Amino acid sequence: MAQHQPQTRSSASCTSGGKPQDSGALTREDFDGGPVSIDEIETGLFLGNLTAATHMETLRSFKITHILTLDSVPLPQHILEASFLTTKYIQIADMPREDILQHLEGCVDFISTALAQKGNVLVHCYFGVSRSSSTVIAYMMKHHNLDFLPAYELVKAKRRFVQPNAGFVSQLKLFRRMGCKIDPSYQRYKIHRLRLAGEQMRKAKILPQSFHSVVRPDPDITRENPEPIVFRCRRCRRVLASKSHVLEHKPRDRPPQETAQPAPVTAPKEETSVQAQSENQSGPRMLEQLAERIRQSSLGSPGHESAPNHCRSILFVEPIAWMHRIMLNTQGRLYCPKCEQKLGNFSWINACKCPCGETMTPAFYLIPSKVELSKAVQNVQTTV
Repeated sequence: MAQHQPQTRSSASCTSGGKPQDSGALTREDFDGGPVSIDEIETGLFLGNLTAATHMETLRSFKITHILTLDSVPLPQHILEASFLTTKYIQIADMPREDILQHLEGCVDFISTALAQKGNVLVHCYFGVSRSSSTVIAYMMKHHNLDFLPAYELVKAKRRFVQPNAGFVSQLKLFRRMGCKIDPSYQRYKIHRLRLAGEQMRKAKILPQSFHSVVRPDPDITRENPEPIVFRCRRCRRVLASKSHVLEHKPRDRPPQETAQPAPVTAPKEETSVQAQSENQSGPRMLEQLAERIRQSSLGSPGHESAPNHCRSILFVEPIAWMHRIMLNTQGRLYCPKCEQKLGNFSWINACKCPCGETMTPAFYLIPSKVELSKAVQNVQTTV
């Protein structure tokens, strides 16, 4: 049950390390988070607001030994320097597009360590409604092996006004699908990271260093243990992508007359649709169908996660290092780095619509008629 103490105020100017900030930097000069609000979710695990985390009497009364803060600015200096407290600070705003997922593992570990040491841990944000509750829900999912909804209901039963924002809910569900850990190879996680990178590109027009990892290494470069299934340029046979780079999608269920219509693509202006581009490709229809059967057969081989119902109208892939200037441009064309044949397009900021009706944002795509699938390991050099 919630406990209430007299309302308190605090003035502080500090960074995540507890040092004074320079003039003009974001500080917590004053706050009004309301009365102290704190609830015990399970033995030793408390969820509350900023007022609770800055009220010494409350911290001592509940024998708090650890504080996990998820907020725009850190706690005041006198709390950070308290000898009986171990603190962890995550700088994050309560906005659906914020990436709370990247912090969940570390936060869950912090809570687990505190409880394993027989301590009492307070998890808080400003009001104790969205950011902090998301973290506690993540802990409950992992610790009790629960899906999102049962974990959410368990926490809500103890603190009735918890409500993660919609973006955090989606990320919590993704966290659960990955086994309550970050799996960089999981496709939905890849798309999540790409969307975050796209948001940064929209703002800065350049890919920040923190997102350089979303650009995959060039599969044509000599390396150990290359993937045996690759896509090559049909003209010069240069390796362009491995099967793990492909972002699979299933065709949407639409009437034939709808999928036959040109699909608008917000990519370079000279191409208004991927569908129209595919329809303009030369070559006998029968040969195209045969090539498609070969591709389906290869992609459906053991060990490959593709299913027969995955769309092959267009190949959405992750950004790859050979793609020229993708870190410096928000959109453009993709050319083979060897023969300079045009292979497709990319856009960090606009949606690309496949002829099947599915959309991808950001979108990096290869035109199937410009590439070929190969299962020969010798197409990629190996090192000893």
